[in-house]
Amino acid sequence: MRKLLNTLYITNPNAYLSKDGENIVVKIDDEEIGRRPIHILEGVVCFNFNGMSPALMKLCGQHGVTVSFLSQYGNFLGRVQGEVNGNVLLRRTQYRIADDDEKSLDISRNFIIGKVVNGRKVLNRALRDHNNVVNNDLLLEIQEKMSNSINKIMNCCSSDELRGIEGEVSRAYFQGINELILHQKEVFFFKERSRRPPRDNLNALLSYAYTLITYEMSSALETVGLDPYVGFFHTDRPGRVSLALDMIEELRSYVADRFVLSLINRRQINEDGFVPKENGGILMKDETKRTFLSSWQKRKQDIIEHPFIHERIEFGLIPYVQACLMARYIRGDIEAYPPFFVS
Repeated sequence: MRKLLNTLYITNPNAYLSKDGENIVVKIDDEEIGRRPIHILEGVVCFNFNGMSPALMKLCGQHGVTVSFLSQYGNFLGRVQGEVNGNVLLRRTQYRIADDDEKSLDISRNFIIGKVVNGRKVLNRALRDHNNVVNNDLLLEIQEKMSNSINKIMNCCSSDELRGIEGEVSRAYFQGINELILHQKEVFFFKERSRRPPRDNLNALLSYAYTLITYEMSSALETVGLDPYVGFFHTDRPGRVSLALDMIEELRSYVADRFVLSLINRRQINEDGFVPKENGGILMKDETKRTFLSSWQKRKQDIIEHPFIHERIEFGLIPYVQACLMARYIRGDIEAYPPFFVS
């Protein structure tokens, strides 16, 4: 099993990164504030970033450390990576499947079934653990709607029809998200999904989590030799990591939403950690980002049993294992892509 390495997150917009031997050095106003050995890292993610030396870019490329640049809202701007080591035969098969509407639809059904099953289990956990404070009737109604969607998913005839069903599932699921917020309800609440920019505190946290898991899935796909930009459910668009977006559908509720709700309910993050902007968007303060990322890294170290391979793995390796399973399916080693189902 692959070893889980670290990701270096740069959130200060005034930071500059440079190379010193085999180390990444972080400076602000020419003062060193930290350094990390290159061999312990698998990626660098820079939010609203000031700069990086060409020598460090070369070092990262030589060691397979991808550097991604994101805006302050988490929108993808670009990335620096070394030589692509993907298996050309694997990618050629991936492209052929992506051009086949029927095969793409078969795979996409599994993504969305995983999304439905895992979303229901997140809601069901609230019913089980907090039935005295949540709206039981509402959550049961939403769960029923989501369950009924599985037959629609299995019998749909086109990707467009599946996208419509997925939209209905998402709307139903998010109708119950407020019930999962047990504390600080006056400042963390959900009206509708908003992004670019997020327009409330909860959406800001969700967008940040989705950005991180998309980045990690993209890196995992590249590691196993697949092209993260060519997917089966999300349509191709320049700069869009369509396959990564496909494969996080089944992970959003379990990996991202539960994590965000935990930060809120444990009061690790509060209303003071956000800044409203003139355009109506909400930004997370640097301290909030640091709290978020520190907790995110700790969560990745937790041990779980993977439901398909039946091995104990670090939580942070879920994207890598799913990427491996997708590669195995495309190579013909397994009959279908197995989504990650929460146990």
